[in-house]
Amino acid sequence: MKKCFKEGAITPEFIANSIAHHQVKTNIGAHQIFLGQVRSDIIDNKEVVAIDYSAHEEMANKAFHTIRENTFNQFDLACMHIYHSIGLVKAGEICLFVFVSSAHRKMVQQAIEFVVEEIKVNAPVFGKEIFKDDSHVWKVNK
Repeated sequence: MKKCFKEGAITPEFIANSIAHHQVKTNIGAHQIFLGQVRSDIIDNKEVVAIDYSAHEEMANKAFHTIRENTFNQFDLACMHIYHSIGLVKAGEICLFVFVSSAHRKMVQQAIEFVVEEIKVNAPVFGKEIFKDDSHVWKVNK
């Protein structure tokens, strides 16, 4: 079972390296990437400056594994990667990186939508929105 958590923000360098590693896989004709970014929302007239993500990592990694297996069973993919931040991620930084690859583009387009929705519904990852005044509220997934 893969470990899906990265401490803090997921960096552009990490994303670029992940893409670069796939250039040797010549059976792949399409990649699709989803990047979730922390928004600077205004909630009750307060600005969100970061989200502090937490999870029971063993349980969450099992949920990600199940999502991954269900995706491979439903779509003809060459590979798939899911990375989610744990800890503090500032507004504007990346907190979720999903990367799917297949021989054909339509397959990756459908698969990425499926994976992201499954993560939103079934992954036990929790976010505490931190406001500029240091107060906080638990995030509700939409």
